[in-house]
Amino acid sequence: MKKWEELELRVDSLAYGGNGVARHDGFVVFVRGGLPGDLVKAQVTKVKRGFAEAITTSLLEPGGGRVPAPCPHFGSCGGCRFQDYAYELQVETKAMQVRDALVRLGGFVDPPLEPIVPAASQFHYRNKLEYSFTQTEAGPALGFHRAGRWDEVLEIDECLLTTDVGNAIRTAVQGWAREENLVAYDQATQKGYLRHLVVREGRNTGQALVMLVTAPQERFDSGYLVDILRRIPEVRSIHWAVNDTPAEVTNLPSKLLWGEAAIEEEILGLRFRVRPNAFLQTNTEMAEKLYEAAREFAQLTGEQTVYDLYCGTGTIGLALAAGALTIWGVEISEEAVACAIENAELNGITNAAFFAGNVGQSIEELRERAGQPDVIVVDPPRAGLAGKALRRTGALEAPRLVYVSCNPTTLASDLAVLRDEYGYELLRCRPVDMFPHTPHIESVSLLERR
Repeated sequence: MKKWEELELRVDSLAYGGNGVARHDGFVVFVRGGLPGDLVKAQVTKVKRGFAEAITTSLLEPGGGRVPAPCPHFGSCGGCRFQDYAYELQVETKAMQVRDALVRLGGFVDPPLEPIVPAASQFHYRNKLEYSFTQTEAGPALGFHRAGRWDEVLEIDECLLTTDVGNAIRTAVQGWAREENLVAYDQATQKGYLRHLVVREGRNTGQALVMLVTAPQERFDSGYLVDILRRIPEVRSIHWAVNDTPAEVTNLPSKLLWGEAAIEEEILGLRFRVRPNAFLQTNTEMAEKLYEAAREFAQLTGEQTVYDLYCGTGTIGLALAAGALTIWGVEISEEAVACAIENAELNGITNAAFFAGNVGQSIEELRERAGQPDVIVVDPPRAGLAGKALRRTGALEAPRLVYVSCNPTTLASDLAVLRDEYGYELLRCRPVDMFPHTPHIESVSLLERR
């Protein structure tokens, strides 16, 4: 097999990450754009010792799971890769991917996998979207990167992942930018002014926050931008941030142009402040399902000391607080910890404390302050528990551990270490589909020490 060779392949399944899995003379080929059952022509883009990668060039025979994609931007836009795959098969595939990771990478012969929780809404589920500006003949436009391209942005007329309010905000800002004759930033030349638009919504409160990100200098009339956005009654907070680096980032200090510094979201009866850069699960409906699973697995009776590691803005810990004696949260982001403390005060929760620090380096100090944990809840980033954090979490020997994961491969390897080196037994694992039409899959696992 050689690079750029064109092959005819039958796709058998989907790998975690979203590529189709095919075999050519017994050799595994990961096919971008291939779905189970498809017969495709694909061009090889990379050849490794144990596998190759290819991209679909033509669909010769569609598999039985293909359906019409409702979004007119599908295929060109870099998001929603599986709109053309029947949703019931999407969730079935994701559950299989969690099982496969636990068996193949974790060595769990018969993992206690529960039925996957499907998404409550297949579209219009996101409470946050980050748009990029691009320059067109009509002026600046807003959209998302084209599939596989870092230097090209596709103008979006309507996004099916956001709400009518989100689409109205994007349309209003685009119209304002053209009226003001502003120029979009070009990532390739690093020239231009308008860079990103961030829209956040409190889906259960009907509040929206808008942040404009530009290159340096205030080249626009901020008062007019505020006037435009205030015509949308849901908008309660308008911010402006400056990015003076080539990197495409939106997690930046911002200036409040109008309104409240934060909006609020409601999850499981609790109110949470949402600032421009605060982390919050981007699917509010399914965040409730995720936190309900964590609460169910924690089995709290009001007498437990709970460690909430990688606590973020405190959402999971505060959702558990009513059933715990004390909640102790640790998170490396000082801004997130400040939000967690604020959220505890907002909800009148007095048995939760949050601290800023590296999880792996802070556990010993936390145990000295809080005492031995009865339950540990971890919600690490995609890379899973870092080596030191994993070892020190296991060494705490808490009777019960609840692991919230956004990556089944790192989940499986972490659970194997907790089993083999620290005596934990995996009792339950429940996948939760937070992001329909994407490869991403969350899960909640319960471990107890033997």
